[in-house]
Amino acid sequence: MDQIILETRSITKDFPGVRALDSVSIKVGRGQVLGLCGENGAGKSTLIKILSGVFPFGTYEGTIVLDGEEQRFHSVADAERKGIAVIHQELSLFGELSVAENIFMGHEIARRGVIDWNAVYAESYKWLRKLKLDDVRPTDKIKDLGVGKQQLVEIAKALIKRSRILILDEPTASLTGTEVELLLGILRNLRDEGVTCIYISHKLDEVLKISDCVTVLRDGLAVGGGEAKTLTERDLIRMMVGREISRMFPARTVKPGEEVLAVEGFSVTDRLTGQQLIKDVDLRLRKGEVLGIFGLVGAGRTELVSSIFGVPPGRKEGRLYLNGKPVTVDSPRDALKIGISLVSEDRKRYGLVPTMNVRENITLAFLQRFSGTLQLNVNEEIIAARRLVKELDIKTPSLETKVVSLSGGNQQKVIVAKNLIAETEILIMDEPTRGIDVGAKHEIYNLMERLTENGVSIIMVSSELMEILGMSDRILVLHAGRVTGEFDNTGRDVSQEDIMVAATGGVVQ
Repeated sequence: MDQIILETRSITKDFPGVRALDSVSIKVGRGQVLGLCGENGAGKSTLIKILSGVFPFGTYEGTIVLDGEEQRFHSVADAERKGIAVIHQELSLFGELSVAENIFMGHEIARRGVIDWNAVYAESYKWLRKLKLDDVRPTDKIKDLGVGKQQLVEIAKALIKRSRILILDEPTASLTGTEVELLLGILRNLRDEGVTCIYISHKLDEVLKISDCVTVLRDGLAVGGGEAKTLTERDLIRMMVGREISRMFPARTVKPGEEVLAVEGFSVTDRLTGQQLIKDVDLRLRKGEVLGIFGLVGAGRTELVSSIFGVPPGRKEGRLYLNGKPVTVDSPRDALKIGISLVSEDRKRYGLVPTMNVRENITLAFLQRFSGTLQLNVNEEIIAARRLVKELDIKTPSLETKVVSLSGGNQQKVIVAKNLIAETEILIMDEPTRGIDVGAKHEIYNLMERLTENGVSIIMVSSELMEILGMSDRILVLHAGRVTGEFDNTGRDVSQEDIMVAATGGVVQ
């Protein structure tokens, strides 16, 4: 390994009743990329917070060594002064401010107490060019940029602080394939210039592609790793979950039955811009079927399924038929009444109430089922929630545990449980495994299989092509709001190339 720039020695961190880190020691060389892997709850976030000063010296045991010297960070500012910066999955940018204002927030260039805007814009321009943002101007507002470009602005914001160590937490979770390749290329350039990175991701192919070495955490312990070039994704999975997952996707045992949902001539027009987001889409769903919907960013996948659920981003047209009968769905309440549920792609924003506990989150959408004359029948509520926690194998200390304290995979299961309190015939799952680890993904896939065995029909939107191919009985491909391909995948023999041709608007031969 190159000269060691950052090292942790026997870091141990306890929370009430839980040991989050247990004598974790890692090393990373100057100008290297260390991949950090582990399931949700493995201790990655805790380690990041210790390295970045969120958990100050004295709240943990062990030692942080930077350039051979022991460090005692009492705040985030202490860590930043030593050149450590964290780029979180949820970006800390201000949408209404300009790119330049965001980059230099808190580190403005001033002359005699007055901000030198010419210097700020000049420096911002230099960093934008360095990060390949040639079409972005320092005066552009952050809210007008795509997520990928915002991610690069966040990196510029870290680098102007002369950060020597960048910690990137799930940096590509919301990026397209092209944006991912651009980001990885920039990280390689930064590595060549001597910047050290700690790269955290559930996307194991990316970790192996960008990292020089990898460390795997499991249950608060550093359980293995090594040089990236000597490891495979299977090696990392085995270390992460402590077992082999020989088959990521369950064998489908359900043969889809009669048609339960028909969508005909469906179109959605943006209420502000007048742009047509969905254009004359037809869709069929059968009992016990998993219908996969794939498309690149901007294809209209979320707009389509959210409109079916009754929350269109604009004016909608078209017809819905449930079990052969026409239905009208103008709101989520209408959808829930007829047995259509939605698991949103943004679970933190739309799926959960983080200040509520597991029981309250599960029963919230159907409280009328537990209503007495003057108050809730809490006993019935507990019985229903407990049944779903058991059926879905939700790992939680109790029903009264705050949902925000659960791992990402278990939070996702709570959202599914919330949609199963009432009789659900059709479950729409928008990015059901985004941001959760490989072990939790495996559990979600098995859960989907069990649901279809019980007669539930699933519409699954996903950006992960392997997930679409591994779970779907049929695949619908969208491009620019239109259906450009439909594939029978019951034999799991549809090719990736055909899917991508349709997703880019081409004609499959």
